[in-house]
Amino acid sequence: MADNDWKSRLGMVYSTNPDFEYETDEEPEAETLPPQRQELRVWLDRKQRAGKVVTLVKGFVGRDEDLQALARLLKTKCGVGGAAKQGEILIQGDHRDRIVEILTRSGYRCKKAGS
Repeated sequence: MADNDWKSRLGMVYSTNPDFEYETDEEPEAETLPPQRQELRVWLDRKQRAGKVVTLVKGFVGRDEDLQALARLLKTKCGVGGAAKQGEILIQGDHRDRIVEILTRSGYRCKKAGS
């Protein structure tokens, strides 16, 4: 966070203490585990998607940039669209077998899970 980021300090009361240090409640981002230590699960999901099938990859531990990069790799290899948010990768369509194969070749530990 920049020292002059005033938008993140809205609602803060001014302090006359010269030693005051403003602290935010933001949690530091987790370090990305190496692929050999990742424990990924590949799910098939239809809930709240108007009956359309998506493949979910859950269990990624690490920075959001690394999650986005892995999602980009999977979307490119499968030739479909998708998204990556909140620690999950969402790939359009039923691509469980292909995703497990790609992740295994990339060094990740993964399993098919769910329905």
